[in-house]
Parts: sequence; structure tokens; C-alpha cells
Amino acid sequence: MDEQCRKALQHLSGKDSGTSANGSCRIKAEDTTDVELLDAYSRAVITVVDTVGPAVVGIAVRKSANAHTPEQQGVGSGVIITPDGYILTNDHVVQGADAIFVTLQDGGSFEATPVGTDPATDLAVLRANGSGLPYASLGNSSALKAGQLVIAIGNPFGFQSTVSTGVVSALGRALRSREGQLIENIIQHTAPLNPGNSGGPLVDSRGRVVGVNTAIIVMAQGIGFAIPADTARWVVSQLLTLGRVRRGFLGLTTQQRPLDRRLVRFHHLRSDYGVEVISVELKGPAGRAGIQQGDLIVLVNGRVAASVDDIHRILAEWPIGKPLPVVVIRGHERIELSVEPAEAT
Repeated sequence: MDEQCRKALQHLSGKDSGTSANGSCRIKAEDTTDVELLDAYSRAVITVVDTVGPAVVGIAVRKSANAHTPEQQGVGSGVIITPDGYILTNDHVVQGADAIFVTLQDGGSFEATPVGTDPATDLAVLRANGSGLPYASLGNSSALKAGQLVIAIGNPFGFQSTVSTGVVSALGRALRSREGQLIENIIQHTAPLNPGNSGGPLVDSRGRVVGVNTAIIVMAQGIGFAIPADTARWVVSQLLTLGRVRRGFLGLTTQQRPLDRRLVRFHHLRSDYGVEVISVELKGPAGRAGIQQGDLIVLVNGRVAASVDDIHRILAEWPIGKPLPVVVIRGHERIELSVEPAEAT
């Protein structure tokens, strides 16, 4: 055996592990810290997936055929949030379904019934007949930070979870639902979403559901969005207790408008923008309170109303029927009014 063959066999057997030859792809001692960090990252992800994965379900829906379209099948994901089978998913996953079936990671399958849906936030709650099911806990999405590790888990076809990881890239985003409703405090993240992952959970490194994945911009390099867990918790409580989500309604058509600088200075306003009233339903809450066409809404409950979305945010939090303080500018006069929001139908 020549010397070259002997050295090659030493390399293959690992007997030269104490030497450092040029061109070696071996990890050097000074690099082990980075490797340990990667190992810790992998262990964290694996632990979360092993823990939460069994609570992630595949959702299949059947929609009846009509004279113009054949029977349709839809596939998505969801997450069990209670041991007795309540499941959180997207409204668009189950919208229009005649039958809904959920599949667990272990292959078990159940028929599910809708408890309630909220198209405005693209959320829905289902109930599967079962007990002692694996379930995930909703976390506190308000504690999220940009740059934080998040894990997107889906189960679009049953039997096996799909997993992708990323970080929270932005918080407080606003996204329009398919119904045109503004969804507040959307989580933007970089975990790529696989087809059928809609309705699956976005999870933090401690295995808590911090969001429900709801949309992806296909042409924007995999930007993902999730409805925050805090919003989901409120929607779920409304759906379980009322079967629907109650939202306030003022009976106005409005648009954002820049304010005259002299008005801003004279009334010591905190924004250069207000919300102009384009039309008023005379028998609606705003009409009964005395709001008129042409009024400029500048404050609602003491908070700046610089855009239509500002008013939507406040209404989402305000109890229906409770008087809501509104400040308008009419001509050059500042007027304080009280409006009692009605329930939107």
C-alpha cells in the first residue's frame, strides 16, 4: 500500500482527527459556538413541533354541486384550543361548506360542526366530537417583538405536519379582509406558508399560539400574515357566548380629509387630519346624536380620529349602547356630542 492510499484510509477512518489539513471542511474549535447555537435553535423548533404538532389538524370541506359547478373540495389547517374539541381556523377555509372533516396527526378523523364564523377577521370556530384531545394554548400576542422566532405549523392533508420557521418582521400591520373590514394589529412574519396552511397556528418558542396564519402575498417573497392571538381570543369568546361577533355601528359614510392649518391652531388639535362626514343615516346612531353632513370628526372618546380606520379601531373596543364622546368641527365651531353605537347587522 503506497503512502497516498494510507493517508486516504486515515481520513476515511477518522484517525487523522487531531490534524488540520488544508482544504478540510471540518468545523474548527473556534466555530463550535455558532454550531451550538444552531443546535439549540433546531432543538427549540423540534420541541415545539413535537409538543404542538398533535393539536394541529387538517381540515377538509365538501361543498355541494349546483347546475353550473361540480362538487368542490377544500383543504386547510386548524388548531385545537380545548380538550373537548373546539378548533380555531380561518373563515375562508370553511366558508360555504356543507360538510367539514378534521384529521388528527395520528390519523384519527372527525366530522366537525361550525360554532361561528367572523369574516371580518377571517376566523372561525369549529367543534369536533371528541374528548381528551391534544390542544394548544393561546399566548399573549401583545408581548411579541420584531425579530422574535416564530414557527408556522400546518396539517393540510392530515397525518403529518408541515413546518416552517422565521421571525416576526413587523407588528401592528393592518390588512383588509375579503369583506373589506380592517383587521388590526396583524403580525407580519417571514415563515414561508405552504399551500393549505391557512388556519394553522403561528407558534412562539415556548409552544404558545401567538397567531393564526391567514394570508400570504405570493409575489412578495413569502411574506406571511397572522391574526394575533389576542384578537382570536376575543373573537372566540364572542362566538362561544353569542354565536356571532358584535360590532358597533354609527350610520355614517366618511372619508379622511386634511384640516385647515388655522383650524388646527385655533382649536389646538393634535392632528392635521380629520374624518369628514359624507352622509348620515338620519335614523342611525350618529344622525340621532346630531352629527351632520360636512362635519369633521376630530376626536372620539378623547382619542385622535385622523382617519376612518382610527374610528373603526375605537368602535371595535367600545361597548354597544354605551354613550361615546365625539368631537366635531362644524364650520369654525367645535361641538361635543354623544353617540350610542348600535350593533352592526
